Amino acid sequence: MKKINCTLIMLLLFVVTTIMAQSGKKFNTSYYTLFGEKFNVTKILTKDEMLKKYKNLKKGDTIVVQFQSTIKSVCKKKGCWMKMELKDDDNSFVRFKDYGFFVPLNADHSLAIVNGKAFVDVVSVEELKHYAKDGGKSASEIAKITKPETTYAFTANGVYIKK
Repeated sequence: MKKINCTLIMLLLFVVTTIMAQSGKKFNTSYYTLFGEKFNVTKILTKDEMLKKYKNLKKGDTIVVQFQSTIKSVCKKKGCWMKMELKDDDNSFVRFKDYGFFVPLNADHSLAIVNGKAFVDVVSVEELKHYAKDGGKSASEIAKITKPETTYAFTANGVYIKK
């Protein structure tokens, strides 16, 4: 019986030590380039977790969050916005706080962590056409945009992009 108790205590100490060591890991910025304001990477949501958060938001709701995903596309004129992949065919349209910074025009398909505010937005036809043009869409693709679109929006104050 003493051997079982001693073994259980040792196992418990090992598990607790492992959990504490993992929670103490710090984000290694040397693998990333920072754009915008520096931020502490804390609880990073996956793209699946972020989509669940978006699905629970109503127009007018805002949440402060960090999430990590792949950049699907970037504004090809200035790098002033990007689309980040969510689950399935959904995307998060990311703009940058106060138009205060830009990301590289060739950041497509890079892994990124964004920090800021997530919300649901309705984008006008005029804005959608503007973004399509900046994204390099053809005139015929732009002409097909005829109605406003509800989007999963994000205003980032900082972005880490993997090197």
